[in-house]
Amino acid sequence: MQDKQDTSPTTTDSPVLSRAAGWLVLALALALLVLVPAATFWGVRAGALQGLRDEGLAAAQSRAMTLESILDRQRAVVAILSDDAIVKATLRGAQPGGNLVSAKLERLRAATQSSVLYLLDGRGRTVAASNWNQPDSFVGHNYSFRDYFRLARPTAMEFALGTVSREPGLYLSHDVRVGAALLGVVVVKVEFDTLEAAWARSPNATHVTDANGRVIITTDAELRFRTAPPAAPDSLPIALPVRGTGWTLAMHVPTREVRQTAAYAAGSAGLATLLLMALANQARRARLRAALKARADRAYRVELEHAVAERTRDLSDEIRERQLAQQRLSQMQSDLVQANKLATMGQITAGVAHEINQPLATIRLLAENGQAMAPGGPASDNLARISRMTDRIGQITDQLRDFARKATGEIGPVSLRPVIEASMLLTASLRKASDMPVHLPEIPEGLAVTGERVRVEQILVNLLTNASEAQEGRADAWIRIGVQADADRVTLTVSDNGPGLSPQVRDQLFAPFATSKAQGLGLGLVISRDIAREFGGELSADDPVPGQGATFRLVLRRSA
Repeated sequence: MQDKQDTSPTTTDSPVLSRAAGWLVLALALALLVLVPAATFWGVRAGALQGLRDEGLAAAQSRAMTLESILDRQRAVVAILSDDAIVKATLRGAQPGGNLVSAKLERLRAATQSSVLYLLDGRGRTVAASNWNQPDSFVGHNYSFRDYFRLARPTAMEFALGTVSREPGLYLSHDVRVGAALLGVVVVKVEFDTLEAAWARSPNATHVTDANGRVIITTDAELRFRTAPPAAPDSLPIALPVRGTGWTLAMHVPTREVRQTAAYAAGSAGLATLLLMALANQARRARLRAALKARADRAYRVELEHAVAERTRDLSDEIRERQLAQQRLSQMQSDLVQANKLATMGQITAGVAHEINQPLATIRLLAENGQAMAPGGPASDNLARISRMTDRIGQITDQLRDFARKATGEIGPVSLRPVIEASMLLTASLRKASDMPVHLPEIPEGLAVTGERVRVEQILVNLLTNASEAQEGRADAWIRIGVQADADRVTLTVSDNGPGLSPQVRDQLFAPFATSKAQGLGLGLVISRDIAREFGGELSADDPVPGQGATFRLVLRRSA
């Protein structure tokens, strides 16, 4: 081999450049020592804050749901009591005294974990209370000055100090009426000591404010009835609305551990950077000593290393190209599998549509041909009915697809006529055996209500199903749907001529899990009423009349 000229640098080449390179390396090292820990600190802090925010949001949602559950339970209590026959009889004076109602309220208070339940007459005087046999009984006290009495149309709520107990709590009320006449008001007081104690065991400070920003439920009793304080600089504020109240639940999550975690990570990154720099410097010195020791054969080694490096680059490029080709192949295989799946799904869908539509079309064609061949008579009528039934099957499949779609949750104008027609079509099979007729009024084309179509259909399907099942086996069964619209409300009535509602069933009609059906869950009417109230309306049942069927009233806001 021909000798190669030694072109390796020496330690004496360009001392000015060597010193400049040394200063540049030192500057880069110092920059790394500053930038790496700083970047690590802020990166870890951002990730930890996001995790803390997610955990805090989950905790806040759990607390809000717990509070909403308590409020929903107590609202249900006063709503049920407002329709109670004994309560109404007591307010009308048909019961001798209120001890019977007081005893009932006492039992309900223990079952529902409320603080106190009491009944006010039309002038605001307490006629019955769950604490009727206690020294601090509310019986005889007048609360006509309270907002929960004055504003109960039909419900009201007020958070205040008790005039007798001096304990803070939430008062929920519901008026008791017969027609438009006000008989009195049912009130339940809820105290949140247990809830506040449970929240206080967490390091996350939590308080609930009303619509005016006043603290009403809090883990710090000193803040109650004051304006909510701002979040501390070392805490993460999280706020959620409390459904159906106008309240806001605020939780302040301490971030001290986040800073500590970020600081520890930054310190570790700084130490790791320093260690790597030390190792790099040691390696550089080792290479320098090796270069000085092997200066004689430097040229050969440089050339050999250059050749090896080029070959290594070539091999690396080849390996990289092979890996990219393998990745492209895998992606193409995955895309092909997905395309095959989609193609198969399309074929199945087209086949199902064909298998449904073609027999229907054939049946209709045969029915029409048969009708043309044998006009008049029973056979012709039956063939005409078969033709109409094929059209109806097509309509049913379309309506079932619409009914099965997921509700969007967006509330807006809902045209009333298509909703009623779809609900009747979806429940037609229940009425088919007894040929039960449904009487419909004239519905204006542009009449619309405020809601969401799928859930309005859900309410009507539930009411029509109940009416059909209540008259199962009756030869003279019928269902009547009524529509009455005024300036801002639309009232739909669903009536039947079945056995009607017994007083026992009427009292527990909207109570969860209370049902007279052998296979029922007792949730259909409860869910339907909740949907109606979410739309700003109401679902109720008329008082039972002997010898008449049941009548349900669905009141919804009219949409312009």
